Amino acid sequence: MPIALMPGARNKKILAALEGNWQAEMEGYHTYTALADRDEDPVRAQVLRHLAQAESEHATLWEGRIKELGGPEPVYTGGPGGQADSLANRAGGMRMALRRLEIEESRDIARYGEQLKALGDEGSVAILEHVVQDEKDHYRELGSLIRGHYTAPAGAPKIDAKAVLEEMLVKRNAGRKQPGAWIGDAIYGVNDGLGAIFGIVSGVSGATAGDPKYVLLAGLSGMIASALSMGSGAYLAAKSEREIYHAEIAREREAIQMNGPEARELLQLYYQVKGLPEEDAIHMVNHIASDPEQLLRALAAERLGSSEEALSNPLVSATSGALSTAVGAIIPVIPFFFMQGIPAVIAAAIISLAAHFAVGAAKSLITVRSWWSSGMEMTIVGAVEGAVTYGIGILLGKGGM
Repeated sequence: MPIALMPGARNKKILAALEGNWQAEMEGYHTYTALADRDEDPVRAQVLRHLAQAESEHATLWEGRIKELGGPEPVYTGGPGGQADSLANRAGGMRMALRRLEIEESRDIARYGEQLKALGDEGSVAILEHVVQDEKDHYRELGSLIRGHYTAPAGAPKIDAKAVLEEMLVKRNAGRKQPGAWIGDAIYGVNDGLGAIFGIVSGVSGATAGDPKYVLLAGLSGMIASALSMGSGAYLAAKSEREIYHAEIAREREAIQMNGPEARELLQLYYQVKGLPEEDAIHMVNHIASDPEQLLRALAAERLGSSEEALSNPLVSATSGALSTAVGAIIPVIPFFFMQGIPAVIAAAIISLAAHFAVGAAKSLITVRSWWSSGMEMTIVGAVEGAVTYGIGILLGKGGM
C-alpha cells in the first residue's frame, strides 16, 4: 500500500527526481553489462559485472520508493547497451569508456549530493545516503581499472576463478576485433589534411590574390601528396606494429619452451595483481597451461597488453588514412572550382573554419573533452594558421617571388 502522499506539486517534483535516478541507474546497469560482455580481460569483466549488479540494486531501491509515493512503475527508455553503444565509447575503446564512466560517476555523486539538500523526503534521503557511498566506491574502482589495479569493490563477492577461466578461454578463442578502431585514425587524417591544405591555399591565395589556377594547382597537388603520405605512413606503422608483435611472440614462445614453470609463475603473478587470490590464480594458470599455445596467448596478452586480433590491419589503416586525409584536404579547395579572387578566398576561409570546428567536435568522440571547447580550439588554431600563411603569401607576392 502506498504511504500517505505529500502535497501534489511537491510529490510530483520528488517523483520526477526519483524517476530520473532510476533511469540513470538502469542505464548504468546496461552500460556496465555491455562493456563486461565485450571486454577481453576476464578479471576486469567480472569487476564490471559487479558494478552492473550494484547499479541494478540501486534502481530497485528507487523503483520501490517511487511505488511507495504512489508513482507509476518506471519504464526504461535507453538502449539495451546503455552508453556502451555510443559512438564515443565504441571509437575510444575500453580505456576511454571507463574514463567516461568515471566522469559520469562523479557527476552522479554531485547530483545526488544536491538531492540530499533539496528533496526533503526522509525515505528518499535514506536511499540517497546509501547510494552516494556506493557511487563513491564505484568512482574509486573505475579509477583503479583505468590504472590497471583490479582491486575488488567494497562488498564485492570473491572473484569466481572458474567463471573467469571459462570466460577467458571463450574470449581468447573468439578473437573479436575492436569495432570502430579506425575512427580515431580517420578523424586525425581529416584534421591533418584540412590543416595542411588550408595553410597552402591561404598562402597561395595571398600571393596570387585568389587566382584559381594557382590555388587549384597547389591545393590539389598538396592533397594528393598528403593523402599518399598519410596512407603509406599508416600502412608502414601498422605493418611494423605487427612485425614487432610477432617478434615478441616468438621470444615468448622460446622463453616458455626454455623455462615453462617460470612462465606459469609469471602469469600467476599477473592475475594476482589484478585481484585474484593466489590459490585461484594458480588454479587458472594450471588449466591454461594444459594447452601450450593457450598459455602463450595468455602470457603475451598480459606482457604485451595486446593481442593479434587487436592490431591494426595495414590495408585498412592505409585506406582510412589516405581517404580521410584527402577528404579533409579537398575542403579548402572546393570554392576555387566555382569562384575566383577575394570572394573565393572568403568562401574558402568560411568553409574551412566550419570544417575545423566540426573536426574538433568530432575529436571529442575519442577524448573526454567537451565537443564545444574542442571545436572552438580547432577553429582558433585554423584561423591563426590561415591568417599567418595568407599574410606570408601577400608578402611573398609583393616581393615578386
